[in-house]
Amino acid sequence: MSQYKIEAGTGQYIGDREEQQDRVALFGSDKAPGFMMAVLADGMGGRTGGAMAAEQVIRTSRQLFDEFSPLTDDVDVMLHTIAFEAHTIIKLSGLTAEKEPHSTLVALVLTPSGTAHWAHAGDSRLYRYSGPAFAERTVDHSFVERLIKQGKLKKEEVARHRLSNILVNVLGSPQKEPFVTLGRHDGLKAGDAFLLCSDGLWQYFNKREIGAAITNYAPRQCSERLIEEARERAVGSNADNCTLAVIKLVAK
Repeated sequence: MSQYKIEAGTGQYIGDREEQQDRVALFGSDKAPGFMMAVLADGMGGRTGGAMAAEQVIRTSRQLFDEFSPLTDDVDVMLHTIAFEAHTIIKLSGLTAEKEPHSTLVALVLTPSGTAHWAHAGDSRLYRYSGPAFAERTVDHSFVERLIKQGKLKKEEVARHRLSNILVNVLGSPQKEPFVTLGRHDGLKAGDAFLLCSDGLWQYFNKREIGAAITNYAPRQCSERLIEEARERAVGSNADNCTLAVIKLVAK
């Protein structure tokens, strides 16, 4: 039996855009008692197209998690399947609608045995904290991250780079099959926490600021405060959609 309970909350802000194209959801499954999934998607592709793509990520995640059984199925395989099924449906929907919708994905599954599994495609992020201490985050599938890996760009130069918003991996692209990066952490304990968020949030905060907010506030209040601060910092910058999910493990 785990020595913690899960507390979670989500938040969204439309920014200066005409439409909210991000989606976020938290859910459990009757076939997998004690398991929990969090999913966030940042849709792109013009009016209604981006929202449709992100919504499809959520629908596919919910459907496959509902069908998941820990007795016969593997979490990582399920996460990989979610990404590729959502990709296929988004791509086909784009063909029929004569649009090119696409979406990012970041998904987290917590198990009753104290293991966290996650997957991502694009630049929506997962941050993991051990108590107030930053532990790790996903690495964006972006052009600038590729330049950093190649030693052609320094991390402090990313924000000023003219191609900082270009992604090299998304779901739904008709030109390229996506790839999915998987992560895992064993030995979850009370005090651990996760943040899933779109780039409309993470671009305004460093990892220490995020950790302080998660440590000092319950998930719902943390979501509210991070969005409020992001709104203030984004004034005058044509703010993007802003979406997040906070998951904390709290002692029973």
